[in-house]
Amino acid sequence: MTNPLRVSSFRLLFLGRTVSSVGDAVVPAALALAVLRATGSTSALAVVLAAAMVPRLLLLPLGGVVADRFDARRVALVADLVRCATQLAVGVELLGGDPSLSTIVVASALGGTASAFAMPTASPLVAGTVEPAARQRANALMGITANTSRLAGPALAGLLIWAAGPGWAFVIDSASFALSATLLAFVRVRHVPVPRRSVLADLRHGFGEVRARDWFWTSLIGHGMWNGAAAVLMTLGPAIAIDRLGGEATWVLLLQAGAIGMLTGSLLAGRVRLHRPVLLANLGLASYAAPLLLLAVAAPAPAVIVAYGVALTALGYLNPVWETVVQHQFPPEVLARVTSYDWLVSLGAMPLGYALAPLAADAFGAPVPLAIAGLLVLTACAGTALVPGVRRLTWPAAPQPQAAEPAGVGSASTPARADGINDALTDA
Repeated sequence: MTNPLRVSSFRLLFLGRTVSSVGDAVVPAALALAVLRATGSTSALAVVLAAAMVPRLLLLPLGGVVADRFDARRVALVADLVRCATQLAVGVELLGGDPSLSTIVVASALGGTASAFAMPTASPLVAGTVEPAARQRANALMGITANTSRLAGPALAGLLIWAAGPGWAFVIDSASFALSATLLAFVRVRHVPVPRRSVLADLRHGFGEVRARDWFWTSLIGHGMWNGAAAVLMTLGPAIAIDRLGGEATWVLLLQAGAIGMLTGSLLAGRVRLHRPVLLANLGLASYAAPLLLLAVAAPAPAVIVAYGVALTALGYLNPVWETVVQHQFPPEVLARVTSYDWLVSLGAMPLGYALAPLAADAFGAPVPLAIAGLLVLTACAGTALVPGVRRLTWPAAPQPQAAEPAGVGSASTPARADGINDALTDA
């Protein structure tokens, strides 16, 4: 695999995303602390997080349409500028000493809206700056940056909050978006013009591309189930770790094992190319059932921690490989729309897991929803092996031609992203 960093446009894109990832890594901890300091209410924090999540989910498909129509680079640049302004507004509000919850909620909603337009641009930006032979390594580099930031983020956030307060975390994140937008202004991205249609026709066209590829939409179901199960684990896991597995240190070690696993998987993705990438990556995702089931039976802490690290290694490998396969298999003019549906399924499953997990735990005890989530992940991810398209898709994958267009609609040819759990707080 050739080195994508030799391409000047990708170098600028990679640098911008690296800076932005580091800025984003400190925000979740700073946000939680700032809201709790200001209000003393976890309900207020839930409102702020929902203010970012709801518009993100509702507007993702529209974000895909806009990115395909108007050039992913321009859409990403504008989205970065909007998020620069919203994060700066929150930072100034916190530094003022008497923060207004309503201001933070409005800024979170605007940031979530911008994120709905930015997220579908990620794959077209890589595909438009890097030749096919270098895409897997390019996607792996993006994954390494994101996962390294997640690994270092809590420590950076703690140091920054201790030294200067949570407001400066938002000011730094704002500056990172400003720098990312500046670098994007110099990036050159190949863009394939999209025929003019109505927004509804564009949405139907994108959905038709998804529906026509059985390997894609069945994998999305598995990836969505993974994210819903991850929400269950994040909701119920801390209490079990603290009460039955040795205390808070066990939960911290589990999270660190997961972060290290994600980074390891991304490093492997830059070097290892599987012959049947989607099949083997989905089977790897099925390993997430292990930590869920081990937590359900309160297995020894080392076993749970190792199982979680292995499962997140599989996820770290899947994400760059999945991005690369999608970039090869879908026509470039629909890539943003396809990516938006991918994100929609992945992120949409998380609120369901967050909502159902405590209800089921109250009714039946925490082990029951954890065990059910584990079995569902195992069935949905491993079950994709029964799908002919998943078994037949080999590497390298050449782009498939578009089918004939139905009148007035468009062609019907056609973390999935399972990493939504890691990005839920990014633009809050």
